[in-house]
Amino acid sequence: MTLKRPKVAVVVKGWPRLSETFIAQEIVALEETGYDLSMWSLRFPTDKKRHPLHERLQAPVHYLPEYLHQEPLRVLKGVVSGLFKKRFWTALGIWVKDLRRDVTRNRVRRFGQACVLARELPDDIDLLYAHFMHTPASVTRYAAIMRDMPWSVSAHAKDIWTSPEWEKREKLQDSTFGAEFLATCTKVGADHLAELADRPDRVELVYHGLDLTRFPEPPTERRVGDGARFLSVGRLVEKKGFDRLISALALLPKDLDWHWEHIGGGGDGSFLKVQAETLGIADRITWRGACDQPEVIAAMRESDVFVLPSRIAEDGDRDGLPNVLMEAASQKLCLLSTPVSAIPEFITNGEHGILSSDEPEALAAAMERLARDADLRERMTEAAYGRLTAHFLMQPGIAQLDARLQAAAQKA
Repeated sequence: MTLKRPKVAVVVKGWPRLSETFIAQEIVALEETGYDLSMWSLRFPTDKKRHPLHERLQAPVHYLPEYLHQEPLRVLKGVVSGLFKKRFWTALGIWVKDLRRDVTRNRVRRFGQACVLARELPDDIDLLYAHFMHTPASVTRYAAIMRDMPWSVSAHAKDIWTSPEWEKREKLQDSTFGAEFLATCTKVGADHLAELADRPDRVELVYHGLDLTRFPEPPTERRVGDGARFLSVGRLVEKKGFDRLISALALLPKDLDWHWEHIGGGGDGSFLKVQAETLGIADRITWRGACDQPEVIAAMRESDVFVLPSRIAEDGDRDGLPNVLMEAASQKLCLLSTPVSAIPEFITNGEHGILSSDEPEALAAAMERLARDADLRERMTEAAYGRLTAHFLMQPGIAQLDARLQAAAQKA
């Protein structure tokens, strides 16, 4: 007999997004596990490409008003419909309290989107489930209160470290209509959020892991010659540390033949390109822009060292455990990163890769060492691949999430 799973509405900030393969991987896996899902996106897509993974999703995708003034009639219908629901006034009171502490247009937009969601959500939905603890979880929480139904959330990185403590705490408390459970993908994030919850078991560590069926077997031999090829994949934002990486590249010895390739969009790429020009290394850099998964994998298979110099941004934003590190490990590409946030949960320095300071001098020294020592690279790539396949595959996390979603839906 096939287990009947709850019908779940998934609320995301934007769909699809090239930089959020970890979300797409999870949602597709849940659907293939037997979940009847619907997607509710707060924003329209901006990426021109899609990953093949996005095409596997069968769930319908609904777009809420990205800006309230663009669809005033739809928002008005949501508000008027809510006026006749008893719990609407409870949600309104909680939103007003939130607005007093966060007087922003974004906070107003969250409530308007929640009214639309509460009105348009089908009656047979058992559970609301949000990805990201900040804006998507706020919209989900307000709508769940209006509809008198349970909700849950998955938290990742920026949403954990840049959200105000009062908001995180209240989303993790029964007395303030908090989430039935919160899943998060790093131990450092889980420990932090468990301290804010009314009970620790409301928070669960669920590593995203990697679905190796989406990736080819790693190459049996790496390419040889043509100097050292460094690769980075990530958005061009402060927390990725690419400005310091460019400074480090300029410090590499003159006798080292190297090339750096970057894949990713977002942020201020023009600033980084000017930096490279100023340092006289622009001719050794290829800016690929946003690429789909097959293009990323192909680049990994042709590179020698994967470099991700993550750091803590001025506003507190930081990476969690970037899935791209596991993706690089799946192709037995040597890893060079930094001991920020949860990265050491996957990489032990000197065993599965190198964890360097994000200072340019330290990064340059690590890159030179790895560029010149092929035996060291091979030893660490084998260890990282072993760690990936032993402890960081997707299936255990999906099983955890399945159990928590089923339990949460019982509260309906």
